Amino acid sequence: MRKNFGAKPYTYPQPVFIIATYGPDGVPDAMNAAWGGISDTAELALCLSAGHKTTKNILERKAFTVSMADAAHVAQCDYVGVVSANDVPDKLAKAGFHTTKSEFVDAPLIDELAMAVECRLVSYDPQTGRLLGEIVNVSADESVLTPDGKVDVDKLAPIAFDPIGSAYHRLGAKVGNAFADGLKLR
Repeated sequence: MRKNFGAKPYTYPQPVFIIATYGPDGVPDAMNAAWGGISDTAELALCLSAGHKTTKNILERKAFTVSMADAAHVAQCDYVGVVSANDVPDKLAKAGFHTTKSEFVDAPLIDELAMAVECRLVSYDPQTGRLLGEIVNVSADESVLTPDGKVDVDKLAPIAFDPIGSAYHRLGAKVGNAFADGLKLR
């Protein structure tokens, strides 16, 4: 028997994205967001309310980066989500994060987070909070790469948000091969 929860944003896994921008003064800023994902092969969609300083920065600079939160930086990644840059302008520095300017967009990369998607703003709907970004580059630190140059998910150790338990979980063990295991059922 199933239990009904009603209309809730309960999906698994929900990525933990750390969205980084520059403010009008050039100061880096970041926020934690779990409502987002790929909406096309070169497009990322996020749900960000207009009141966030990060949203204002994106609208002004027309660019942002999205880093994958990881198990080694759970407290820092949570901090940039529970503290507003509207109240704590240097929250990125207080989290202990350092940044490097992206080569591809007018936004910072967070040095401590090993993988980032670098985006240009495509559109933003202030009514729904739906923000679309064009993916112009994905970068990953060599520390999380396999010997043949691919991202190793175990080394990256990305975390997911559990909306029901209000918790973060590290992604688990490989259980199958995409685009292959299902072919056995033909």
